[in-house]
Amino acid sequence: MSSPPVSTSSSGSTSLSFLEQTVSLLGSVAGYMRLPAIASTGVAAVLTGLLYFKQKALIYPSHMPPNSRTDIPRPSQFNIKDYEELIIPTNDGEKLSAFYIRGPRGGKNSKVTVLMFHGNAGNIGHRLPIARMLISQTGCNVFMLEYRGYGISTGNPDESGLNIDAQTALDYLRNRAETQNHKLLIYGQSLGGAVSIKLVAKNQGRTDADGNELITGLILENTFLSMRKLIPSIIPPAKYLALLCHQVWASDSLIPNVKVPTLFLSGLQDEIVPPIHMKRLYDLSTAPLKIWKPFPGGDHNSSVLEEGYFEAIADFINRVTSEEKEKNEKL
Repeated sequence: MSSPPVSTSSSGSTSLSFLEQTVSLLGSVAGYMRLPAIASTGVAAVLTGLLYFKQKALIYPSHMPPNSRTDIPRPSQFNIKDYEELIIPTNDGEKLSAFYIRGPRGGKNSKVTVLMFHGNAGNIGHRLPIARMLISQTGCNVFMLEYRGYGISTGNPDESGLNIDAQTALDYLRNRAETQNHKLLIYGQSLGGAVSIKLVAKNQGRTDADGNELITGLILENTFLSMRKLIPSIIPPAKYLALLCHQVWASDSLIPNVKVPTLFLSGLQDEIVPPIHMKRLYDLSTAPLKIWKPFPGGDHNSSVLEEGYFEAIADFINRVTSEEKEKNEKL
């Protein structure tokens, strides 16, 4: 396990310190992800040859940063007290780890839960500072699911498996007594954005036992149009072989059909996913409410440090949950 958190004099400075540690850790992985793009032509050619046969290892580097499969930070290390550590079975036999972290009980958003899907490296423990800040800014609950093959979850990651994992998480929250009538928002970063888009596209229109919409909103940060369209940026020499990529994640074909209010958070200095991907997804969206929030200084992992990031999420959550409440009151 990781070391205990560093104590600071105020809650705000502590939260910022935790976030900075997360960004620094994940930034080291960003360098790994960019390696094919800056490698010599010879090395890149070898990577191109591996695109088809080893693409899962390239797309899902669950071992990065080192020890990510065994070194899982826990909520208590970030001064989070009201939480559960869970193991959830999937319908295809895997066991997924998860954290359910409660916001202030009895608060304004105590019946709002954010289902959080992280990027393609690290584990849920590495994103706990983000969850901590979300709770601090919004008062919501946060459910963090670990994909198969990541952290202590069993199995091996691939597109179909991660989609099963996401559905498992949503079904768990809908069937859990405490959360079955919560308003649910889906929040995905990078690869997690693609997971989120697919989940929402599949489940929008479903209602809970009281007839309320199952999913209230979608929050996307620095995600891509599709894996095939991302490859030329990550491995330029492989751009003509992108069709060999069988991990497709075709968000650009799904987002036009998503009718759930959507917030787009885009770091304009993103060095992994070209910002034009996020802008194009926004343009393709036909959601009844869509909000574009750019962060001029944010890169792929540091957007969470940009001024207004969590405020944008809090404003979005308050808006969509209040609008749904008003709609239900009119029925």
